[in-house]
Amino acid sequence: MSRTSSSHGEKNISGFNDSPQSVSDHDIGTTQTLQQAEGEVFGASGSGHVNFRTVGWVRASVFLIKQTFATGVLSMPSAMYYLGGVTSPIFIIWWGLINTYSASIQGNFKLAHPKMHTIIDGAEMAVLHLSGGSRFWSKTAKYVSEVMYIVSWLLCVGLAVLAIGTALNAITKHGTCTVAFNVIAAVLSTAAGSIRKIHGLGILLWIGFVSAIVSVLMVVIGVAVRSRPAYAPQTGPYELGFQAAPPAGTTFTQAWAGSIAIFASSANTCGYIPVMSEMRRPQDYFRSLYVSAAFVNSAYISLAMVLYAYAGKWVTSPSLGSAGPTIKLAAYAVALPGLIAVGMICVHVPAKTLFVRVLRNSDHLTRSTKTHWVVWFTCTTSCGILGWLLAVGIPFYTSLVSLIGSLGFGPLGVVVPPLLWFSLHIDYRKGSPREQALWWAHVGMLLMGLFLTIGGTYANISNIIDQFHEGKVGKAFSCADNSATTVGG
Repeated sequence: MSRTSSSHGEKNISGFNDSPQSVSDHDIGTTQTLQQAEGEVFGASGSGHVNFRTVGWVRASVFLIKQTFATGVLSMPSAMYYLGGVTSPIFIIWWGLINTYSASIQGNFKLAHPKMHTIIDGAEMAVLHLSGGSRFWSKTAKYVSEVMYIVSWLLCVGLAVLAIGTALNAITKHGTCTVAFNVIAAVLSTAAGSIRKIHGLGILLWIGFVSAIVSVLMVVIGVAVRSRPAYAPQTGPYELGFQAAPPAGTTFTQAWAGSIAIFASSANTCGYIPVMSEMRRPQDYFRSLYVSAAFVNSAYISLAMVLYAYAGKWVTSPSLGSAGPTIKLAAYAVALPGLIAVGMICVHVPAKTLFVRVLRNSDHLTRSTKTHWVVWFTCTTSCGILGWLLAVGIPFYTSLVSLIGSLGFGPLGVVVPPLLWFSLHIDYRKGSPREQALWWAHVGMLLMGLFLTIGGTYANISNIIDQFHEGKVGKAFSCADNSATTVGG
């Protein structure tokens, strides 16, 4: 069992009315204690209460996969161009392991503190403990994390709306203004995301999961069987742009932005704990986590690498257009349910966070009252509208994924989790040599997260400015077709 300080065990300084427990890495607390869930945000049960905790580990796995896979595989191949064929898989494996471990730390902290609903709660409790009970620092950590969390997920809504709008452009061969398609995308995402319980999203998740896999496979096969990339010159010599190292002339900001795009493709672990909060058995979260992580990262290495290897610098962003106009139309048609499912998740996660924030400790949270429904639909509608505004105001795809990674998921997924770990293992700094080594390893993780946040944000902003100067992206609120933008868009 991992150790906690005596003060942590004797005095509840979290302000969440749940006593911290001694924990281990994968089996923290007892099932009985957790299922009683006096501290659980959705712990209320009985007549008149809505039972939110109905999600099994299989459905949770699909939710985590769908939350991560679709938008990542659409952006990753173009990001690989700036890293090369050898460096890219290394970054995929490295960031995949870091993000999986980050999610594992959050799960352990959730089991030790059942009332934790999101990483926001975790940041507040951990800083309160580590600062010796300072309300100032804990509230600062809470509000900073809250802003990052909500903004990051709203950017994800914008990303999903942008992807759905791109699909509608491709399917209809740019049948109308892209802004109009983005409005349709926002409405579909908001309507689906307004399903109140994660368990209720199940059918749409399965449909979205299958459609995403099939559509990507269509493009991978289509790219592989062509004699040359669809958007390369079709006659005469051409440069593929696939090589082991980054291409000549690649700047640090371009390469680092590409790395952050790969990081961001599996970095949304801060959205995993709300799923855990609605699971029947919170301990099964780890099974769901490892299944989803294994699938996502294996798919990234295989599918994204094939797309990059055969399309090189001519890969499109999003990547579904890489096999040419005919397969692009078919792939986007098949992918559309999957993209809507992504929009649904991206609306649901921040909306549920705001919903809990407003109604926490209120009887309206788990009762189907008028207040309950008004607050819920206000949260989902607001997230959908703000996401649409971001989609039409930020007309680039891969760079938006990278920006979300550095500005939001970097600090939330790599900076905050070490703080949670320090809180759970407060004695390790002065413990055995092994414990001290683990403590310093997490200090290194914390520093890496800070570099990821500061350096990544700088690199992304510089890269986006360069793209605008070079005319590689469209304009805000543009009606132009965005369904086959070449690398760098």
